[in-house]
Amino acid sequence: MEYVRLGQTGLRVSKLCLGCMTYGDPDKGHHSWVLREEESKPFFREAWEAGINFFDTADMYSIGASEEVTGRALKELAPRDQTVIATKVYNPMSKAPNDRGLSRKHIMASIDDSLRRLDTDYVDLYQIHRFDYHTPIEETMEALHDCVKAGKVRYIGASSMWARQFMEMQHVADMNGWTRFVSMQNFYNAAYREEEREVLPYCADNGIGVIPWSPMARGFLTRRPEGESLGDTDRAKTDPVAQRVFGRPEDFDVANAVCDVAEAKGLPPAQIALAWVLKNDTITAPIIGASKPGHISDAIAALEVELSEDECKQIEAPYRPQWPKGHQ
Repeated sequence: MEYVRLGQTGLRVSKLCLGCMTYGDPDKGHHSWVLREEESKPFFREAWEAGINFFDTADMYSIGASEEVTGRALKELAPRDQTVIATKVYNPMSKAPNDRGLSRKHIMASIDDSLRRLDTDYVDLYQIHRFDYHTPIEETMEALHDCVKAGKVRYIGASSMWARQFMEMQHVADMNGWTRFVSMQNFYNAAYREEEREVLPYCADNGIGVIPWSPMARGFLTRRPEGESLGDTDRAKTDPVAQRVFGRPEDFDVANAVCDVAEAKGLPPAQIALAWVLKNDTITAPIIGASKPGHISDAIAALEVELSEDECKQIEAPYRPQWPKGHQ
């Protein structure tokens, strides 16, 4: 496993990050395909034994259950100082009016709740899950800075938003001497490339680590499409993000191109889709999901897949611009 610096920090993370939204409790939240704790343990172990030291979850995944499962699994596998744990704050955790967003009240309560669920004294990377249009940026950035100074958080990161919003938040931190974001977790894959316009160039120019979510398009790029169906898995049928984001004729053309390259190379489409993301030098560590045998081994194998210029052009040719997605 290769280890790389997260942005300009001294923190070294594995070239792949295991996304933990898949693990928790299917009875909590809206995802029936989530694996329960005992089902999830083999995936944590396989990832750790393969050299993955970077694990990403969020408070809202299974309404806290994902953090609990992640914390217990990692505690069984390794000393705390050998793992890099990332979690997030922003989304509603209940119907209470203040149990959401990026207010000082919610951030301060949420970091303590996340630490309790993860059963740890600190998180390595605390990320805002989305931009909060209803809270002053100064309030959010100072609260995050105070979490760092209190020793509860080592680094802070952001997730999908407009480039101007990300830049403004960084500017507010700089103007006040507060902690800056060191990473961006954005939506990026061969079927959704709008991040190449502004966000990725900004991150490259400013030494921001990039840890994209859904690098295989939520499974859309891991199998050849049948007509205009997103797939017959439980996730494909019930995932509102995939249903909202994919479905244009061009999207299916990209998926077929990925499969064509995969067949020519004798490799699974998942490896090709992930290798395409990894070829971008701006990318630090794509966040992979794993719910079935072979998912982690395929992802690790993708680290060694080399795509030629012609193969990349074949995958990229069908793509057509679209309105930016994933910010909400």
